[in-house]
Amino acid sequence: VQLQAFGGGLVQAGDSLRLSCAASGHTFSNYVMGWFRQAPGKEREFVAAINWSDGVTKYADSAKGRFTISRDNAKYTVYLQMNSLKPEDTAVYYCAVGPLWLNIAFMISRSQYHYWGQGTQVTVSS
Repeated sequence: VQLQAFGGGLVQAGDSLRLSCAASGHTFSNYVMGWFRQAPGKEREFVAAINWSDGVTKYADSAKGRFTISRDNAKYTVYLQMNSLKPEDTAVYYCAVGPLWLNIAFMISRSQYHYWGQGTQVTVSS
């Protein structure tokens, strides 16, 4: 499985960015695609996830109302639309994929995701 994340950049507070994650090398039925982020000196944290099969989503509290995760099955691509960005959103963003466990509400731990992309830097200036 290969995951390639891109779309990061330097933006100002209040701006928007859309991250993309292109997946290949596997069929993803019953799998979950997730986005995590890691700020300097902090642990990698869950941001959002989407069930590849039915499109059900899960968000971290910090992402609710501002971020939207979606997928394009035909392109094997997952997106993270980020609106109203804040300086505290500054981090390296990683996409990842893992098998669905129970339901998507439980898919918030890094250990549940087996394959990771290389990360894309998002920097939000104040």
